[in-house]
Amino acid sequence: MKSSPENLTDSEFEGALKGLIFNIQRFSIEDGPGIRSTVFMKGCSLRCPWCQNPEGLKKKQEIMWFETRCIAALECVRVCAQDALRLEPSGMLIDRGRCDGCGKCAEACPTGAIELVGRYYLPEEVLSEVVRDSAFYENSGGGITVSGGEPLVQHHFVKEFLRLCKENRLHTALDTSGGYEVEALEEVLPFVDIVLLDVKVSDPEKHLEWTGIPLELVTKNLKTISEFGKPVWIRTPIIPGYTDAEENIEGILRFVSSLDNVQRYDLLAFNNTCASKYKRLSMEWKLEGKPLLEHSKMESLARKAISCGAKNVHWSGMTKS
Repeated sequence: MKSSPENLTDSEFEGALKGLIFNIQRFSIEDGPGIRSTVFMKGCSLRCPWCQNPEGLKKKQEIMWFETRCIAALECVRVCAQDALRLEPSGMLIDRGRCDGCGKCAEACPTGAIELVGRYYLPEEVLSEVVRDSAFYENSGGGITVSGGEPLVQHHFVKEFLRLCKENRLHTALDTSGGYEVEALEEVLPFVDIVLLDVKVSDPEKHLEWTGIPLELVTKNLKTISEFGKPVWIRTPIIPGYTDAEENIEGILRFVSSLDNVQRYDLLAFNNTCASKYKRLSMEWKLEGKPLLEHSKMESLARKAISCGAKNVHWSGMTKS
């Protein structure tokens, strides 16, 4: 009997060329040049404490519970063969160890209080979704961005999808942390027009502690991108207590400024609105309650980046005045 996509092993999953995607965001203006459609792949090799997309961390389907939608119909509890759901006065208790992500609870819920995060697509299916907005890409100089999670975790699928995009004359961008094997990046790069690469922390020890991967892997991937001659936008998330020191920006730019393919440097202000996602996934968020950064702080870091030799410096995100 053939396995369903939900039960595929990693090798079967990749061999079937089905990608696990948790969102396809249309009309994005922050994931590369012009108006874009951003495809968010599920699965990440990093574990940054400030992650804005916790639903993209695991390469498997998961369920999220929305308290405000729940009417306690209990249809979800009745259909769960794994006995993984229990509604208590404090809310829905989800036994994540038992839950197999089958999605039957989401189908049974009459109000959409439970959602299944992650859907399997063939590359052709995703292409058919994104080509509908081709006119917007052409008029704005935009295109398709593949993000995550870390998209290189599913590099076989990403390679085939981007190949189809190039066959259809769509501009392509890869949004990556650089935290995956160089061989996977080399497979994908021939079908990429521009790379958006996160460089989060300049100190090697802190980088390993906070992200779970060595900084050396990121710099190695950045050099590979340079060798392929691909233009790069470097992006640094500015997180209070982690990456918001001027010394961190200075350290990043000491390396980045030596590369001639870097077109832009982005500073991305901390966003605290993702706290609800963690709760819906039964996860703890270490930065819950952290305030937004001051507008003046972001302006100061942007000036620091310029003084360190960065060209075309931009900052974006939520701040307080």
